[in-house]
Amino acid sequence: MTDATTTLPLHGSYLMPSLRHATVGDAMHPGIVSCPPDASVTDVARLMATHHVHSVAVMRVAGGEEGSTVWGLISDLDLMRAGIRLGSDELASGLALEPVISVRPTMPLTQAGEAMLKHGVSHIIVVDPKTQRPTGVLSTLDIIGVLAWGEA
Repeated sequence: MTDATTTLPLHGSYLMPSLRHATVGDAMHPGIVSCPPDASVTDVARLMATHHVHSVAVMRVAGGEEGSTVWGLISDLDLMRAGIRLGSDELASGLALEPVISVRPTMPLTQAGEAMLKHGVSHIIVVDPKTQRPTGVLSTLDIIGVLAWGEA
C-alpha cells in the first residue's frame, strides 16, 4: 500500500517582501474599528466580535468628525482582563492603553516591531503622514505573517 498524499513545501508569496525589506504598509490592515470613550466593555466586545478584530481604537471627537483623534487603544487581552476582573460596567476610557503608539506606513516593519516590543503592546495605529489621521492597524500577527511568508 502506498500513500498518495504528497507534502508540498510551504513557500511565501511573491507579493510579500521579506521581513528585512518590508514596511508597515506591506503588513498592516487598512481601516480601523473605533468607539467613543464612553462605550461599555460589552459594546467594545460586540465591536470586536462583529468585525473579527483584536483591537478597537478609542476616538475622541473634537470639533466634529473631522477633528476625531485616536485617544487610546483597547486590545482583546485588555478587554478580556476587564471582563474577567471588573465585570462589564467598565468604560472604554478606563480600559484604553494611552498614549497610543503610532507609526507611518513607510516605516520599516522591523522598526515597528521593535517599538511594539519596547512598549509591550500587540497593536499599533498606522497614521497617514500628511493628515495624521489613522489609516490602519498593525498587529504582532501581521509581522509574524511577513516573517512566515515573505521572500522578496
